[in-house]
Amino acid sequence: MRSSVPARIGTWLIALLVGLVYGLAATIAHAYSIGWFPLGLVLAVVGCAALLMAVRLLTSDRWATLATGLGLMLTTLVFSGSGPGGSVIVPQTGLAVVWTFAVPILVAVAVAWPERLRPAA
Repeated sequence: MRSSVPARIGTWLIALLVGLVYGLAATIAHAYSIGWFPLGLVLAVVGCAALLMAVRLLTSDRWATLATGLGLMLTTLVFSGSGPGGSVIVPQTGLAVVWTFAVPILVAVAVAWPERLRPAA
């Protein structure tokens, strides 16, 4: 059963907002390391994958997952550049490059993942 159009649009807007907020937190935290281990990057990638998977499974809507992913990617894009005062949140390091490419790959996989197969009657 499909939801009404206003309910779906509301879901997409909330999904976009959740993606923006989580993308901000993950973009800031991805650079945290304990010694040689990039703990922040690992947690950010796992967290983003879990968020996208949860939205996809709970809503059964590729568009809501795409809205969440667009929020993640938009936040990563905005905070990867230098600010008006010249400050940079995501410096050009190996971890930042991995983070910049990991987000769109995760979004593409989550959106393109096939629907659950239903057993034949």
